[in-house]
Amino acid sequence: MLIAVSAFVPTAEDDPGEDSADVGFARDMAVHHQQAVEMSFIVRDRTDDEEVRLLAYDIINTQANQRGMMLGWLENWGASKSTNTPMVWMPGHEGGGHGGGGPMPGMATDEELDALREAEGRDAEVQYLELMTVHHRGGVDMAAAAVARADTEEITRLAAGMVEAQESEISLMADMLEERGA
Repeated sequence: MLIAVSAFVPTAEDDPGEDSADVGFARDMAVHHQQAVEMSFIVRDRTDDEEVRLLAYDIINTQANQRGMMLGWLENWGASKSTNTPMVWMPGHEGGGHGGGGPMPGMATDEELDALREAEGRDAEVQYLELMTVHHRGGVDMAAAAVARADTEEITRLAAGMVEAQESEISLMADMLEERGA
């Protein structure tokens, strides 16, 4: 005897469109995460402080994994992975960000990244913690907007987790900066 099982099977019609908050967030946050990973690799090589290196290691692993998930969703949705118009999905941030002056909220400038590459020891730690705090604040803004605007469970759940995790890391980094007299 065969039993018919009815299950929801997603189709291309269920995928978010290129102009959706889901696609825009996944695309832009993948870029945002890439810079956080880059900064974390830089500081890892510029300090011997185990606390900072552990934070950097955690950010590298968490954000690289999340970036991979978002790029995978874009692939599955048939959406492009890059755009010439970042942030159009987030009202008030179309084409530009705040905090570091980059194309998205919290992004560090090329000059700030170059300064981090040149710094060593405590100076590298402080620069990294300050840059990453601004970066995370921008990421929290983006993730909170995605929670409010996204239609897919994948993006809503991931973005909500990002808000919680990055707010926790912002608090940790504030303590670390205080410990370093910054």
